[in-house]
Amino acid sequence: MKKGQNLTVNGSGNYPGGSYDKVSIRGEGTIESNVECTSFHVYGTSETLADVKAGSVKVIGESEVKGNMESGDMLVMGTLSIDGKAALKKMKILGTLEVAERLNGEVANIKGSISVGGDVEYEKFDLSGGFEIKGLLNADTINIGLRFGESTAEEIGGEKITIKRKTSLLPFAKDEGSLVVKVIEGDEIFLENTKADIVRGNLVKIGSGCQIGRVEYSTDFIQDKNSTVKMSEKI
Repeated sequence: MKKGQNLTVNGSGNYPGGSYDKVSIRGEGTIESNVECTSFHVYGTSETLADVKAGSVKVIGESEVKGNMESGDMLVMGTLSIDGKAALKKMKILGTLEVAERLNGEVANIKGSISVGGDVEYEKFDLSGGFEIKGLLNADTINIGLRFGESTAEEIGGEKITIKRKTSLLPFAKDEGSLVVKVIEGDEIFLENTKADIVRGNLVKIGSGCQIGRVEYSTDFIQDKNSTVKMSEKI
């Protein structure tokens, strides 16, 4: 990526897109067209009316991208919403991420919440919080800690899938997180607090708090006494 001039916003206003080295928004800024940069840092409020392509992204405040977004390293400690699709190679979400279409990358580390209107595909997906995925969540390794609310996905697929309830650190938060999904398919699966129509895998362990319609397994199946499985079959 060629290095150009910097775009620094300390007050408020509208600014042109284009190729920049560093984009830094500390006030309230609107970028009116596509932007490509080495780094895209938002400490205030930003709105980009088109696509964003950046080497690194940091959002401490609130940022909205009306088009698609592509980044290498990403850190979100506030709120980021993307109206198109997102290719976020390595992302760490400590706040909220919303993507209207599909989301993909290599490593996802989420300690907050995400909402995605399409499929999510990563090599490694770690989440402690909550999520809403209207398509398929697919990753080689999936580790989910259900901290709050009801998380949802159409399907979840991977090699090793671990979904556990996560006790809140707040003394007054009594509700545990839960997951509702139609199909879970993987090699090695462990579930807690999950409601699913079908669970299909080699080694399937159903922990406490689950309601499963059907389990299909090829190697072994273990069920906690505090869960309900309507039907299980070795295939």
